[in-house]
Amino acid sequence: MRFVFHLPLSPYCRKVRLVLAEKRLPFELRLEKTWEHRAEYLELNPAATVPTLLEDNGLAVPGSAVICEYLEEAYPDTPLIGQTLAERVEVRRLTAWFDEKFALDVTRNLNGEKYLKRLSGRGQPDAQALRAGYLNLREHIAYLGWLAETRKWLAGASISLADFAAASHLSVLDFQGDVDWSISPPAREWYARVKSRPSFRPLLADRVPGMTPPEHYADLDF
Repeated sequence: MRFVFHLPLSPYCRKVRLVLAEKRLPFELRLEKTWEHRAEYLELNPAATVPTLLEDNGLAVPGSAVICEYLEEAYPDTPLIGQTLAERVEVRRLTAWFDEKFALDVTRNLNGEKYLKRLSGRGQPDAQALRAGYLNLREHIAYLGWLAETRKWLAGASISLADFAAASHLSVLDFQGDVDWSISPPAREWYARVKSRPSFRPLLADRVPGMTPPEHYADLDF
């Protein structure tokens, strides 16, 4: 059995889960509290980060970016990084946008302060970080809405890793009730389409002790 070591509200773990499900590859989730630095886990991923993919043959693939590239090469039947060189550039550009810039501007300030701090026992959320996160989120939602309005999917004509990267970050924030979807109807319509895919539905069943998602979180027609 293929294993994915993860945290429930990690957007990077969610992205890997979506890619595996979209490629119809079976896997089992294993919760990993990275701050505990388990010796067995450090052997698989010395950086002590999640996700880590452990293949049936014992191959450990650490980090969401490495895992997604590996899955694209090892299981190419359902391509998610584009067909042409130009498509691949745009998919990778937008994937990096959400996994790096959006993560720094928004996810770290909201998910990091409201969830990860509490989970790892590092105190209360920082009000200044929360304000910055909400302000930055509005700008990113507007950009995402422009992409959704001018293209069928974020990077072009086909659904891709870029859509799953964006949806993974937004699904975490939506679980926390942080996303004002009225900012951009095109962004909301795009997210509803991603959310309705069979690969996405297991994420909507995730629950975290001490946190209750808003009613619309699991609603496909929100």
